[in-house]
Amino acid sequence: MPESHQIDIHHIARLARLQLTEEEALQYHAQLEGILSYIDTLSRYELGEVEPTAHAMPVFDVIREDETGGQSLDKDAVLCNAPKSTAGQFQIPKVIE
Repeated sequence: MPESHQIDIHHIARLARLQLTEEEALQYHAQLEGILSYIDTLSRYELGEVEPTAHAMPVFDVIREDETGGQSLDKDAVLCNAPKSTAGQFQIPKVIE
């Protein structure tokens, strides 16, 4: 992008269906000018060999081993707290029609 950007903030506002005051238009124009200037700065770097990423740092799933044999609650004791139960399971109201 060129160093000097031609930004029609009122046209952009119309496309976004926004009604801006003149003060807001000046403020957003300055902010958009800053964003485009920053993009110009980034475009000067040679990034052809940099692999695209979704995160700045590697993301790993931390998964623990399943453990069995621990103490659990009695099913009947748990179900007695439910407003309704059917066939040994909680019965809940339908949420999607």
